[in-house]
Amino acid sequence: MKNGLENYFVIKDNKKMRFGYTTGSSAAAAAKAAAEMLFSGKDVPVVELLTPKGITLYLEVLDAKGGQRTCSCAIQKDGGDDPDVTSGLRIYAKVTLCERQEAEAICQKFQQSEKSDLKAVASVGITAGEGVGIVTLPGLEQSIGAPAINRVPREMITKEVQAVCEKYHYTEGVEVCISVPNGAVVAEKTFNPRLGIKGGISILGTSGIVEPMSEQALISSIQVEMKQKSAGDRKYLLIAPGNYGLQYLSGNFPFEAEEAVKCSNYVGQTIDFAVNMGLKGVLFVAHIGKFIKVAGGIMNTHSREADARMEIMAACALRAGADADTANRILVAVTTDEGLSILKETPYWVQTMQIITEKVEYYLNHRAQGRLEIGAVLYSNAHGELGRTSLVEQLLEQLQEQKSKEE
Repeated sequence: MKNGLENYFVIKDNKKMRFGYTTGSSAAAAAKAAAEMLFSGKDVPVVELLTPKGITLYLEVLDAKGGQRTCSCAIQKDGGDDPDVTSGLRIYAKVTLCERQEAEAICQKFQQSEKSDLKAVASVGITAGEGVGIVTLPGLEQSIGAPAINRVPREMITKEVQAVCEKYHYTEGVEVCISVPNGAVVAEKTFNPRLGIKGGISILGTSGIVEPMSEQALISSIQVEMKQKSAGDRKYLLIAPGNYGLQYLSGNFPFEAEEAVKCSNYVGQTIDFAVNMGLKGVLFVAHIGKFIKVAGGIMNTHSREADARMEIMAACALRAGADADTANRILVAVTTDEGLSILKETPYWVQTMQIITEKVEYYLNHRAQGRLEIGAVLYSNAHGELGRTSLVEQLLEQLQEQKSKEE
């Protein structure tokens, strides 16, 4: 059957590569279908889902089972032609009616912000069943003990279930339990064990869509986007490694996410492109999890190329005067946010951030060989802005002036 992605693809080596959809979209679609079957008492063979990217999916509903107060079904994850170990897994959602306070208690337990304070809207609590990982270490998006279901998928699940509840005038509580048979086995092939996510896969996705891209195709697409965004008299570009950087940019600076180039992990090649295109300046807005690597001279920030995040942070902390115990605690941290939390307890926080920022600036300029005005704003989801290199204010002025000329 057609799923809505037939016209979405990329070409690699003369081969068409299909788009797919995320575990987050699969979970949200399953939850929507289960809720609809529960309230209507009718089968739902196909469920429609509008993804955050704006693409509408039409997904086959599998293994539907129901009763008076509960219903479950599955959506089979399809990552398209992107290499993805979760493709083919069935993502189940079990929707159960409950008291409103029960759903709100689930939200409170797992620090979920999706519960509704409006009595006219149902409260939705999201839990994890078989094959969905549980967070066991600090520093991740979810709190310790919470299901490894990230923010955007949670919002998608809540939105879809609340819409069905509203359709049937139901305003009490709903528990949505997401499960993935065989998820625990597949999770061993992912980074979850290293991140402290135990027992299963994560439910992920910011756009709801998986876009298959070979490395060279992705690098070429970055170059194409840079050329497009520097058309006309534009000589300064905003750059962010990923969706979170784009969100931080649009939320904290007078620019829209669409104005920036997404460079993924390819920091060095993005700088090379900027130099060769004759641009005057570029400003990176980047999460510390990516750019802590740049502070060590690592210009491809993908984990398969290099990690050393904690080693670089610990080294900078030692340079700032931190003791060996602090450095050792940073070294065993799972994420940069966790490392930063350790560092923030010490008197060396400010100086360490300054050293990291200076090292980032040094290596960015080293790559550009003095042929580009270049800067970076470093931030963390947990700690906000962490540092600005010396040319940031100048670059922001140039970017704003460039933008005002076009308005």
